[in-house]
Amino acid sequence: MTEMVYGAVPAQRGEPILPKWWRTLDKWSMTCVLILSGIGLLLGLAASPPLASRNGFDPFHYVERQAVFGTLALAAMLLTSMMSPVLVRRLAVLGFLGAFAALALLPVLGTDFGKGAVRWYSLGFASVQPSEFMKPVFIVVAAWMLAASQQINGPPGKLWSALLCMTIVGMLVMQPDFGQASLVLFGWGVMYFVAGAPMLLMVGMAGAVVLGGTVAYSASEHFARRIDGFLTPEVDPTTQLGYATNAIREGGLFGVGVGEGQVKWSLPDAHTDFIIAVAAEEYGLILVMIIIALYASIVVRSLLRLMRERDPFIRLAGTGLACIFGVQAMINMGVAVRLLPAKGMTLPFVSYGGSSLIAGGIAVGMLLAFTRTRPQGEIGEILRGRG
Repeated sequence: MTEMVYGAVPAQRGEPILPKWWRTLDKWSMTCVLILSGIGLLLGLAASPPLASRNGFDPFHYVERQAVFGTLALAAMLLTSMMSPVLVRRLAVLGFLGAFAALALLPVLGTDFGKGAVRWYSLGFASVQPSEFMKPVFIVVAAWMLAASQQINGPPGKLWSALLCMTIVGMLVMQPDFGQASLVLFGWGVMYFVAGAPMLLMVGMAGAVVLGGTVAYSASEHFARRIDGFLTPEVDPTTQLGYATNAIREGGLFGVGVGEGQVKWSLPDAHTDFIIAVAAEEYGLILVMIIIALYASIVVRSLLRLMRERDPFIRLAGTGLACIFGVQAMINMGVAVRLLPAKGMTLPFVSYGGSSLIAGGIAVGMLLAFTRTRPQGEIGEILRGRG
């Protein structure tokens, strides 16, 4: 318990892998992830039986699949968290090449499953969404480039990472998948800012984003429909946003009771994009606040630990991973309460979805690997020593 409150003890040389991993791990963040996974299964028990019934499956078909995917995600998280930052970077480069190729081939081999956006590969027994895996590996690769650019006579990593980011964003917009494109751009922008980007350049990037949004609104019916639905003063009660808004209102502080919610019978995406509406209706604001606190704890603790890190690559990669993890959760919940336009984005470790769960496990595993305690001086001491 002392280690969980005051931080882990730096590892000793020659120590076995498992004791070393446990001693240096951010146990609070890992515990928060495990609790979120448990909440996801609990909400899956409530949200998925109606969908299973409509599709002719057993009542707990989707819950069982979520348990399998969740187990794989946690296994990926634990294995990745045991790796050294160098090994994480090397595997991320290989993963990036694979994810980039998968994104490039989506227009030819992908499918939209009738949702109007070609984002998935159908494997028959399951589907794979490459963009989910692209996010964490791109963040690590971009952080590597940005860190390399800070070295004396280093490569133009900032330019390379910017070109790579724009290429990936363009590929995602073509699907179209504006939500994932926004996350990739946001993650890169945060790292670019932390790496020392001029403020004038950041303002220019913000202007470019606004211009891009205006063009997308004019050129994409899919994008324009979602923006118009968000800006409309009155919410159509027969839409997903209407059902979700009403469910949150009905839940109140303590909810209507376990299994008593009605929104799951109306929302086709109750187990994925709008899982927070099920939580709010059946368990009330109390559970929603607990979920928010869990996400906030992971992000804040990770950023605090990264502030003590001297390696620029680890600091940048960890910051990017922590920020896209927190922002994805914020976007999902913001859509449900109509603070943001619909994005089609899952709630990490809580929503159903094989690709999102496993990719989320890899991303958090990378974050845990980067935030492990290493024998080093505090960055403040390094800066004072240079003075």
